[in-house]
Amino acid sequence: MYKSFFKRVLDFTVALIAIVVLLPIFIIVTVCLYVANQGKPFFFQERPGLKEKVFNIIKFKTMNDKKGPNGELLPDKDRLTKIGAFVRKTSLDELPQLINVLKGDMSLIGPRPLRTYYLPLYSEEQKRRHDVRPGITGWAQVNGRNAISWTRKFELDIYYADHISFLLDVKIILLTIKKVIIREGISQEGQATVERFNGKN
Repeated sequence: MYKSFFKRVLDFTVALIAIVVLLPIFIIVTVCLYVANQGKPFFFQERPGLKEKVFNIIKFKTMNDKKGPNGELLPDKDRLTKIGAFVRKTSLDELPQLINVLKGDMSLIGPRPLRTYYLPLYSEEQKRRHDVRPGITGWAQVNGRNAISWTRKFELDIYYADHISFLLDVKIILLTIKKVIIREGISQEGQATVERFNGKN
């Protein structure tokens, strides 16, 4: 009953309250990133959700669009702005996803929605992470986030899909607050975020 009904009701209610309470912070970050990114405070990208249905995720834009001599975007670590680094370290970049939660694209808690080009690389077992709505935070995020391997991350995602419950969600929320405070697992060593999944790592 929780997974099929109450979780969605709780998601909508909490997301709506959070947007109202955090609106001042939302406005301040939007203005700062508007200036830092030449008028582009938000970042939209297609991600697969429940049952692999594609939706547009909304995040604060933490990297600029600078390109190298060949016309291609510079590496992530070279495009991460100072304000963007702060927004990412404090996890404020995830705030706009509350809108995705209201729309039903996402849940507050669930496997993180990844890029659509990863879909053909998943094993049948790894695809099971799409049996539940993706989340703003999740079991993998509180157990290493970007600092763990893709293999371990998928194992944790599947564990969540198999053991979803109200108590597990409460535990994840509390651990998420702790992770945000100590700023742990933000990125892999030598990366601005995490290395790309290639179907093996």
